[in-house]
Amino acid sequence: MQYEAMAQDALRGVVKAALRKAAAPGGLPEPHHLYITFKTQAAGVSGPQDLLGKYPDEMTIILQHQYWDLAPGETFFSVTLKFGGSPKRLSVPYAAVTRFYDPSVQFALQFEAPDIVPPEPTVEPEPEPAAETSGDEAPKIISLDQFRKK
Repeated sequence: MQYEAMAQDALRGVVKAALRKAAAPGGLPEPHHLYITFKTQAAGVSGPQDLLGKYPDEMTIILQHQYWDLAPGETFFSVTLKFGGSPKRLSVPYAAVTRFYDPSVQFALQFEAPDIVPPEPTVEPEPEPAAETSGDEAPKIISLDQFRKK
């Protein structure tokens, strides 16, 4: 029956409901703030590569005072946060979330990490060797007859 997976999905619904409250007019009521940790290489995670590249495994974001355009959807949420003084947009599937914590009420959830499929290594084709050319840029053709035993 996979009860553990069903329980994980149900608890991710708590994360979704909390984010919907945070996205409502007025935002998070004081003193609540949310720590959300997610796998940056999980399927569906998107954001600026320079930012995600700094966190090759997991990243924790904090929703407290400075977050914008929080959009909790059915399977993922998107939010704009400031990193290094500049706004950056992240989209995170709920399935990528590994921890959720509201320290103001000591409420925490921990989830099993999603399966991460490593990206296929990109193999660049080897450059073809350049043909040696003579002064007139024509390839030099050598007859093998001169090397054969007679």
